[in-house]
Formats: sequence, structure tokens, C-alpha cells
Amino acid sequence: MPKLWNETIDAHRQAVREAILDTTTELVEGGGLRSVTMSQIAEKTGIGRATLYKYFSDVEAVLLAWHERHIQVHLHHLAKIADQPGSAVERLGAVLAAYAEIARRRHGGELAVVLHQGEHVSHAEHHLAQLVQGLIAEAAESGDLRGDVPPAELTQYCLHALTAAGGLPSKSAVGRLVDVTLHGLRPHA
Repeated sequence: MPKLWNETIDAHRQAVREAILDTTTELVEGGGLRSVTMSQIAEKTGIGRATLYKYFSDVEAVLLAWHERHIQVHLHHLAKIADQPGSAVERLGAVLAAYAEIARRRHGGELAVVLHQGEHVSHAEHHLAQLVQGLIAEAAESGDLRGDVPPAELTQYCLHALTAAGGLPSKSAVGRLVDVTLHGLRPHA
């Protein structure tokens, strides 16, 4: 087949896959992870079930692909925040606040546990840790954060502390958690 034909087919397949994942996002937001079915995805996407099964073997495969894309969007968002102007402490605070808000909105339940066990999650966690650790190291070098504890350890402290945001009722509570977490990073007098 000509190269243009292959590129057109690949672009079409990618567009259909993205439409499926966009529909899955709408369904998850509307009714939660457990409510999503293959029939709903096919109908709302405007494709036949047979076509849907060509792309994904079952609803768990769709949700896994959706989750992977969802995590990539979060990582991209956090990286953009880290690249904003300002001091390393300011950028770190903004990244931690955004991460804590993501943690607060995280889906729960046993399906969420399954989705969070994939290799894509390990990769994302590593990427996030590197991002936070870089900001902590930069701020410690300038004397704005404590230098008596290695940045890798402070990173683990921050990320583990902010998982508590999952149980918080409001954005203001998340802000207080981020403030307490950042306070633990300040140099001691």
C-alpha cells in the first residue's frame, strides 16, 4: 500500500481510539468507573460494538488505556507548572498543590486499585518524583529549603504526605495540607 494510504489509516485508527477514550472520560465523570460498559462506549462514541472490540478486548482494557492517558495529562500539567517563572519554592508549592488536588479527586474502589497497579503508574510516579526532587534540590541549593536531608527523602515525604488529600473534603483543606507539608521542608533556625 502507498505510504499516504497507511498514514491515513493510522490517523483514522488513532482518531477512533481517542474518540473512544474521550467517551470513556465522559462516562466515568457521569457515573464513575464501575458504571462504564462496552455498550455505552460504543453507542456514545457512535461506533459498532464489533469495531470497539477491534480496539479493546473488554471494558477493563478501555479503562486501563483511559487511565494511562489520564495520568499523562496530569503529568504534563504538573510539568508545565514546574516550568513557570518564579523561585523553586514557589514552583514546588504550586506543583504540590496541583498534585494534592489531583489526589483529592482520585477515584476509589477496587477497580481504581486495579488501574493503579499498572506499569504506566510506576513510570508516572517515577517521573513525578524526579520533577519534585529537582525542584527540592534547586530550592535547597539556594538555601530556601533544608539541606540536612537528601532531596530524594524529602520528595518521598512530600508525595506520601499529600496522598492524605484523598480524604479531604475541600480545596481549602488541601491548601492547609500543602502548607504543612511545605513547612516541614523549611530550614531549621
